[in-house]
Amino acid sequence: MSNVKLAIIYYSSTGTNYKLAKWAEDQAKDFGAEVKLVRVPELAPMEAMEQNPAWKEHYLATKDEVPEATTNDLDWADAYIFSSPTRFGSLPAQMKQFIDQAGGLWFQGKLINKVVSAMTSAQNPHGGQEATLLNLYTSMMHWGAIIAAPGYSDDSVFSAGGNPYGTSVTVDGEGNMKEDVEASVRHQVKRTLEVAENFVNQK
Repeated sequence: MSNVKLAIIYYSSTGTNYKLAKWAEDQAKDFGAEVKLVRVPELAPMEAMEQNPAWKEHYLATKDEVPEATTNDLDWADAYIFSSPTRFGSLPAQMKQFIDQAGGLWFQGKLINKVVSAMTSAQNPHGGQEATLLNLYTSMMHWGAIIAAPGYSDDSVFSAGGNPYGTSVTVDGEGNMKEDVEASVRHQVKRTLEVAENFVNQK
């Protein structure tokens, strides 16, 4: 049983990263971790979402089901798993704004030694997944966080496409995942919790 408090923080426009986050939540609960699944606030106006029916449908289906993330969740947790689509090789504005709001915690040193791992998605295999994860991890280095990337620590990483920085998936125009990444997500959660336990047990 894990004694880690884990915040799973995601942004999802049409549901892919929500699904990744839910798999992560299930695995963390199986390990006995105390888990919060939260979504970063949506910044896009309804007019923009209405141009993509899947985006609007997912937003309306989850806005009252999943709590919005706050910086209190960052303070509470021992470890974080972020899940976010890529936007031009970087994080979408919604996730970036949430991270940028952590300046107060950073200034107080409250983000040091938090353990973090991340997942992402794009519409093609070279759509910026690795760059997105590395951009997020750069912010984590500024926080003084401990990055628990999966590396090649399990065969599931290879079957999911072989991204050592974190689980990444390609999605077709209808929202279908092209790789089978559930096992990779579950392994990444396991690894994150194992790394975090080393720091929690030293407190």
